[in-house]
Amino acid sequence: MNTSEFSTLDAAGVDRIRTDKRARLDMSSGSLPKSAVRVSDDSYGPEINTQDSGKINLTIVGPSGEITAETDRIRFKTTDARPDFTEVTYFLTADSLEELSALVRDGVSKYGIDAEDAERWIASATKDPASKSDYSLTSGSSTGLAVNYDLRFDGTKDSQVIIVHVSPAS
Repeated sequence: MNTSEFSTLDAAGVDRIRTDKRARLDMSSGSLPKSAVRVSDDSYGPEINTQDSGKINLTIVGPSGEITAETDRIRFKTTDARPDFTEVTYFLTADSLEELSALVRDGVSKYGIDAEDAERWIASATKDPASKSDYSLTSGSSTGLAVNYDLRFDGTKDSQVIIVHVSPAS
């Protein structure tokens, strides 16, 4: 495997991600081994935050497809006893309900997130655009990884958030 095309999560790799605004993670085996990203088995991994300097073009290569996003925060979930990361989390933002709805529909088409669940949530939010909602859509797995959209909507605020959780498909 040619690892040079993939990002590492050691100090130099994180600096490169922050500078280049590009991260490419290899979960083609179904998980993200710590050894593949050059961190020790007892590492918890970094949080990469570029909110002050622009968004990162993130690609996660899955067993049967790729997950792509523009994000300014990436987190890694694990324990000090695991040899891999159990989840990669990143954040999508939207400036309106319409933009948020477009992101949700994009997740339906790209990752197999449940379309009926997504459209029900969009219809509900559209009926009351000043409402607040914390809602987790039924995950999609068309990339061979479980992709979950955790919606954080507050119609009284200028920015809306989707917390995206990517984990091995069960």
